[in-house]
Parts: sequence; C-alpha cells; structure tokens
Amino acid sequence: MVLFLGGIVLLSFFFNENMIIAQWFLRKEQNDKAEVWLLKIKDYEKELNKQQYGYYNLLIGLIESRKAPMKSEKYFKKALQLGMKMSHNTALAKLSLAGISMAKRNKREAQMYLSEATKEDKNKLLTEQIKMMKTQMAQMDKQQVVRGGYRQF
Repeated sequence: MVLFLGGIVLLSFFFNENMIIAQWFLRKEQNDKAEVWLLKIKDYEKELNKQQYGYYNLLIGLIESRKAPMKSEKYFKKALQLGMKMSHNTALAKLSLAGISMAKRNKREAQMYLSEATKEDKNKLLTEQIKMMKTQMAQMDKQQVVRGGYRQF
C-alpha cells in the first residue's frame, strides 16, 4: 500500500495529474470531462514542466478539433513549435494539421504535413489514418476537376 501511494506521489511530481486524467477521458471519448480537467490548469507555463507544454497544447487542440476544427490549428502548431518527445504525438499533430489544410483546400500544405506525419510515425500507429487521408486527398482532386468545368465524356 505504501509503495502504491509512493508511486502515485512520484508520478504526480513528474506528470501533471490534470493532464493524465484528461488523457484518460479523451481515450474514453468523453471530451467535455477532458476539457474540464484541462481547464483546471490556469497557467500551463507555471504549473507544468517545459517538456509538457507541447503535450498540453496537443490535448487542447484535440478537444478543440472536435468542436471547431479550424480553431484547433493554432494549438497543433504551438505543440509542434514547443516540441514533444514521442514521435507518434508529433505525427498526430501533423496529421491533424494535414486534415485542417485539406478542409481549407490547401493541397500543397496538406501533402507536406502528410508526408511529415508518415516520416514521424515510426511505430506505424497512424498508418490507417494516413491512408484514409491520402484517399480523401485523391477524392479532393477529382472534385476539383468536376467543379473546374472540365467536360466529362
């Protein structure tokens, strides 16, 4: 029992408990509860370690992307700017930015983020999502041809 309590104290020293609980709620698809826990962090620069700044912005971006995808772009860019240790989190941020770029009809930027996400996904955790994004990009090309007024025979 003492070992368990000591482990919790040690864990909460290195990792913010609000972020851990918010990640748990995100995995359970309970975004409103995850947002409540993340909003308990008033000033992340004072309450978190420097290594956690990027992860905080990534979590805020993931929550925001479900409500208003275009507003989440600044959080993903900030997370990439601050840096994250795990490559799959960097890949997730770049994949999200690729989706936002596709929604803005900016194909060149979307391709850039998608290729960077592919390079960062070393453990192949996001291969299905990357394939899906590439097929959506191909469909986007077909839609532009039809909208552009090319004749179809």
